[in-house]
Amino acid sequence: MKRAALLALPLLPLLPLLAGCGDAGGLVAAGPTATASGPVHLWPSHRGASVPPAEPGGAPPEYVQGLAPVTDQNVHGVDPVALVQAELAAHPNTDVGPDGMPPETVAAIKACGRAGQPREKCPVLAPYYRDLTGNGRDELVVGIEMPDRMMSVRAYTADPDGRLNRIMATTQTVVAVDLAGQDVVLRVPSGNPGYELITAWSWDEKQRTMLPAREQIVRLPGTAQSPAPSPPLKPSVEGVR
Repeated sequence: MKRAALLALPLLPLLPLLAGCGDAGGLVAAGPTATASGPVHLWPSHRGASVPPAEPGGAPPEYVQGLAPVTDQNVHGVDPVALVQAELAAHPNTDVGPDGMPPETVAAIKACGRAGQPREKCPVLAPYYRDLTGNGRDELVVGIEMPDRMMSVRAYTADPDGRLNRIMATTQTVVAVDLAGQDVVLRVPSGNPGYELITAWSWDEKQRTMLPAREQIVRLPGTAQSPAPSPPLKPSVEGVR
């Protein structure tokens, strides 16, 4: 009996291993988890800047003047060229800001639609439509090409009274513009070579306008990372005296 007991003892540590052999696809430990640490507030005695509160009534609407009323809030019937031309007439000789344009772009927009003017020479691009405000109706997204790869990106919504309200206007050196869900996403060059700045403009119900809600700097796919520094040279054993 003592001999049988001694023979059985070395088999005991193997039992857990044998029991796990049939658990294919089961949970497997990934090793120890790093200890989570909360954020540390630096320089707590420093008096930080204050953020002014948002206007309680939201941003005032920027209605487009000089256009016929929009029927049934259907922006698909709005001519984007006539829309941009109406804004030029309402804001003449504007060089900076959301309505700012160089003179050559202004002249080309005014010539859009004239006899002998090729459509591809018009800086106003084909429009896109997307429900950006969540009201179940499409908004109108317009792009205006400018020199040096710059573009003015604008968005408009129609209210029940037929007025066209501009809810977004920005001018950037644009790499690309995307529609993602209810966001207008702009990709622009960042200050670092090989990286882009991605800005998502989202509808803000409180302010009743599109705001740059999220920004992210991303590395372009295929861009090589900076090479790691070479290790310091060590003298060979033969060179040591």
